[in-house]
Amino acid sequence: MKDVVALLPIKLNSERVKGKNFRNLCGRPLYQWILETLLSCNNVKKIVVNTDSLELIDNLNKSYPQIKTILRPEFLRGDNVSMNKIIEYDLSVCLDEEFFIQTHTTNPLISGETIDLAIERFFENLNKNDSLFSVNRIQSRTYWGNGKGINHTLGELKRTQDLEPIFEENSNLFIFSRQSFLNSRSRVGTMPILYETPKNESFEIDEEEDFALIEQLVRGK
Repeated sequence: MKDVVALLPIKLNSERVKGKNFRNLCGRPLYQWILETLLSCNNVKKIVVNTDSLELIDNLNKSYPQIKTILRPEFLRGDNVSMNKIIEYDLSVCLDEEFFIQTHTTNPLISGETIDLAIERFFENLNKNDSLFSVNRIQSRTYWGNGKGINHTLGELKRTQDLEPIFEENSNLFIFSRQSFLNSRSRVGTMPILYETPKNESFEIDEEEDFALIEQLVRGK
């Protein structure tokens, strides 16, 4: 097993859920949930946080001195900057590392065990796949915006379990090598593994109602 570096972007402001990365979720800021999970992983050897918040850098340096912090440059700030551009910058700073996992603060329910298993799966298939990303399986009747079926023929009411599954990227994790990123200019390479994460770990905070839902789920545990 080779060393894997976790890349975690944390920006100060967010468009749809204001200040979500720093909002309190059941007693601690949202970003702390994924940080603690990454620190618990056996297969993550180093964590790198890319942020535009000087206050966060100061807090992390005090509370998590083992975590490397990168101050995001001005040209990479804003809501319209591609995450691939931020990863490209991180790789230019982390010159000695070869394998990376990128995740987000917005997936606080992902477990360390799931992350470790995904990393193991990536390395087990490195001879034929160049990356891995997490997905949700959708096995129901899906439609294009014009009403045409995506994975079924209208009028043929197949059982849903017999339909062709469709996979939705859930942003829980992306695993790739430096070389695969350079080849594709993307965290998803040309021969990726689509890795299904457990449903109860795959919730993502995109909207205000997502935050409320996850808070209820955490309290329910």
